[in-house]
Amino acid sequence: MARTEHYHDPNAPRANSIVVAVSIYVRDEHGRVLLIQRTDNGLWSLPGGGQEIGESVAGTAVRETREETGIRVEVTGIVGVYSDPGHVVAYSDGEIRQQFSLCFRAVPVIGTPTPSDESRDVRWVARDELAVYDIHPSTLLRITHGYAERPQPYIG
Repeated sequence: MARTEHYHDPNAPRANSIVVAVSIYVRDEHGRVLLIQRTDNGLWSLPGGGQEIGESVAGTAVRETREETGIRVEVTGIVGVYSDPGHVVAYSDGEIRQQFSLCFRAVPVIGTPTPSDESRDVRWVARDELAVYDIHPSTLLRITHGYAERPQPYIG
């Protein structure tokens, strides 16, 4: 299913849904962040996805990271809550979702970066290499907040 992100675009379609979603900021012992290249839009992103009935949001973070990257993680905290109504995502099936994502902080436990149906590529990326990757501004905000190690989670 194709996905188009609209970020503070006055011509963006009007949202018709909100879904509880998570993104996961995983940093390894070398300070690199785990990124995937999405298959639905080609952008580089943090792993993440929607919560399923019967699981906790932390469980969603662990599951989604494993599914999309091959890496099992341990959730250690929260980077922030991202709910900007100016960020909508349009899917080819007609759903237009207002952004709502809890971004968790996690550490890798075991695994090797492995692409999936949702990730064309998976890489550990150093902070000074981020500029060469095509990363959506909302994802870059989460990565920036993750590196900042703020004493309180971002809420916005």
